[in-house]
Amino acid sequence: MRTLDRASAGASAAKAMLTVSRAQKDEALRLAAARLRGGAATVFAANAADVAEARAAGLPAAILSRLEYGEKKLGESLAMLEALARLPDPAGRVLEARRLDSGLVLRRVSCPIGLIALVFESRPDALVQMAGLAAKSGNAIIVKGGREAERTNRALAGIVGEAGVAAGLPPGWLGQVETRGEVAELLALDEYVDLVIPRGSNEFVRSVMETSRAPVLGHADGVCYVYVHGDADIGMAARVVVDSKAQYPAACNAAEVLLVDAAAAGAALPILASALEGAGVSLELCPVAYAALGPGPGRSLKDDGDWSVEYLGLRMAVKVVDSLAGAIEHINRFGSGHTDAIVCASPEAARRFMDEVDSASVYHNASTRFADGYRYGLGAEVGVSTGKLHARGPMGLDGLMTYKWRLEGDGHLVADYANGNKAFEHKDLPEMIGGRDGS
Repeated sequence: MRTLDRASAGASAAKAMLTVSRAQKDEALRLAAARLRGGAATVFAANAADVAEARAAGLPAAILSRLEYGEKKLGESLAMLEALARLPDPAGRVLEARRLDSGLVLRRVSCPIGLIALVFESRPDALVQMAGLAAKSGNAIIVKGGREAERTNRALAGIVGEAGVAAGLPPGWLGQVETRGEVAELLALDEYVDLVIPRGSNEFVRSVMETSRAPVLGHADGVCYVYVHGDADIGMAARVVVDSKAQYPAACNAAEVLLVDAAAAGAALPILASALEGAGVSLELCPVAYAALGPGPGRSLKDDGDWSVEYLGLRMAVKVVDSLAGAIEHINRFGSGHTDAIVCASPEAARRFMDEVDSASVYHNASTRFADGYRYGLGAEVGVSTGKLHARGPMGLDGLMTYKWRLEGDGHLVADYANGNKAFEHKDLPEMIGGRDGS
């Protein structure tokens, strides 16, 4: 099928999805989970072939880690699909209600965006996440994964797409393109594609943003910071920093830079460095930190002034800052607006940090790795948006929703209000908010 035909079919499916019931959506999710479990051997065989080819091609360890789809990631996919099925239907919720006049009621009601294009690298589990979110939210979706995961993506898309149709979703609700030429064509079809979501490296996301004619929602960098304040519990700080960096270093929410307050550096730096190095992390140290710790295996001097670093591996930059204000200024200048954390005892310091750091997620005494749609209770994750329009931070179902205005009247005419025969009441109806629109 040509890309144009696939996009046209997806747009038609998106219109048909508007009439799909919650029961059908939830059945599609549960059936997809059951069929993924039943077809696990096929998926694992496809993934093993992809991983072997990628390893032979010398792809970096970070990409190989994201590429692998085994029993653990399958289990996460199944749990995500089941969690989505338990969530309320995000479509048809009344977000705002107002009586304009007697018998004239205006409602702002949630509805799906339409046809979503997901363009991603390496991670086949992203395909299952986004397909599940699309089904639950009532959107159609076309996916394009990286060539390195071609076999795995084809197997997953086939299983999930067929499960959706069997449960009552329209044919074409989940489409797939595979070549760079096809994705270039897809990004130009803004008359069919309502939103593009790229997931991958900084270079990859920026490339999609620059070439797409359809609106793009995504983040280009994952430069996350942990700041250890002068009054921090150093044991807690060590645990938070290690989890933020080493729990899964290839993730965009893994911390890349550690800031240590000068007031705590003397006591804290040796403990923090020991904990990180014990987890296999190499350290790039600012001159002050290097002078305090001295040389050692895996340590290097960082004096290039570039703190917008995204390693996506077991490497971390370390800088000593003179104050809380200095930490905030540094993060707002060099961070990517993704996720940043402070470790401190002072409620005042925590409050100031969380108020003044201009990022999508800001934490107190918690690992940056919590920046995830599933961990936020959103069911799953569309991606992480570091922009400030439409959606911000880990995006779940709400990130795939828009709204429409619905006005119910009884022969009301604007002329009556223009000539003064009638006056607007404009009375908010909060008791209707959050309910389902039954008009």
